[in-house]
Amino acid sequence: MHRRLIVPSALAASLLLAIPASAADFVPGAAGIGDSYYPASGNGGYDVSHYDLRLKYQPATDLLEGTATILATTTQNLSRFNLDFALKVSEVRVNGRFAKFTASGDHELEITPATPLEKGKAVSVVVRYAGKPSEVKIDGWSAWARTPDGGVAAQEPDSAVWWFPSNDHPLDKATFDVSVSVPDGHQAISNGVLQSQSSRLGWTRYAWRSNKPQAPYLATLAVGRFDITTDKTANGLPVLNAYSKDLGDNAGAARASIERTTEVAEWLESVYGPYPFNSLGGYVPNVTSGFALETQTRPFYSPRQFANGANVSVVVHELAHQWYGDSVSVHDWKDIWVNEGFARYSQWLWSEKEGEGTAQELADYVYAARPADDPFWTVKPGDPGAENQFHGAVYDRGALALQALRNEIGDEDFFAILKGWPQEFAYGNARVSDFVRYAERVSGKPLAGLFDTWLYQPVKPSAPAVGADGTAARSGALAASPTTAGQPGGTPAKPVQPKSWKKIAATNTIHERDAHGGH
Repeated sequence: MHRRLIVPSALAASLLLAIPASAADFVPGAAGIGDSYYPASGNGGYDVSHYDLRLKYQPATDLLEGTATILATTTQNLSRFNLDFALKVSEVRVNGRFAKFTASGDHELEITPATPLEKGKAVSVVVRYAGKPSEVKIDGWSAWARTPDGGVAAQEPDSAVWWFPSNDHPLDKATFDVSVSVPDGHQAISNGVLQSQSSRLGWTRYAWRSNKPQAPYLATLAVGRFDITTDKTANGLPVLNAYSKDLGDNAGAARASIERTTEVAEWLESVYGPYPFNSLGGYVPNVTSGFALETQTRPFYSPRQFANGANVSVVVHELAHQWYGDSVSVHDWKDIWVNEGFARYSQWLWSEKEGEGTAQELADYVYAARPADDPFWTVKPGDPGAENQFHGAVYDRGALALQALRNEIGDEDFFAILKGWPQEFAYGNARVSDFVRYAERVSGKPLAGLFDTWLYQPVKPSAPAVGADGTAARSGALAASPTTAGQPGGTPAKPVQPKSWKKIAATNTIHERDAHGGH
């Protein structure tokens, strides 16, 4: 039996007021995550936990077809939200239901779900798309490189928008499954561990898994014809390296460098603690670029890195980023020093280990090589500006700051900081100020002045004479070599070039990003 319930008007009004949320409570998510250098990067209103990418790529035509499934949690009541993406989308579903969508700006995909999304709820987003990544240019540049036998996605600070929709900023990391179908005879290389490989009707599908949080720009895809080597570390970690079959004269030097990846990673563990991810390796596609990039678990190397012979120093740099940059990522792109200063200093430490020049000798050489009026000293590594984000000063002056810290607090505390920091902020994000506070906590010393001098002042810091005991005469400064001691502004007489310098300097093209990015 059904009864008709008649509610007095006053009671009806009160019931309406009790409804938890109205349309007015749901607003669009921000079109940017709030980065000070790249306001359009990332998006607001949700946090991604996982990307599942199922792709098909045809090397002959550069056609990429994909279905991306994105798992996220809303962080506000959302009427609409954005993904960063630049290829043509044919369909979007949110929680299984068709959603409206439109493209705006250079790389914004605006999605309006069938019903608004409440804060704190799990959300699934499925995006179907297709396009030719090489035809996409944003601000005149591309993160997608065509090769004679395929294509490669690897760039910094952006690369995801060319091949999958994402919340494209290091603040929103996620795990990844990347499954790619390519014509038989080609391989698809990505991050993490190769879970499976299967062939059917002239196509081979490769399924990769990166099971630790990963920033979207650190996801990589390379399709081509590769020679692949595999191994395992002493701890059982899978190692996979891939080399394009047409590297020409650079092939031997590339292999001689990257095949030492396991050795370098084991040494870095002694400096920075346990390796943070589920696999190890590197790859060298046949690209014309000159940069290298710390794509997570499997760094990308341009063949030109090895044009003058083997160079393990670049491998040291990119593998050091697995701790400093990949596991601990920038909170804002202005914090780039917490990536690059440490990767460069790792090269100095490798030189010290190899007996080719101590970190102090390298610091003295770098300091003395540039007079006080060199524009190099006007770049502030702690906040260099978007136009100077990958300037050599971020690397070299950034490493000088670490040597100054080492001189100030001594080796015991210094190396405790280098090892403790990646554990303290593992799989997260951090600012330069977070590192300063951490260093002060571990050392028990006030260090704000030291970091201000080396990271934020647009002038060449003074270098004191070396004291009788061989330590710096002034707190927080470099212990200058006899060639620079007592000279105003540190102007060198004849600085001694450490044996490792040429190999380290040869990696400077890692920050020549071919009209925008690379590292």
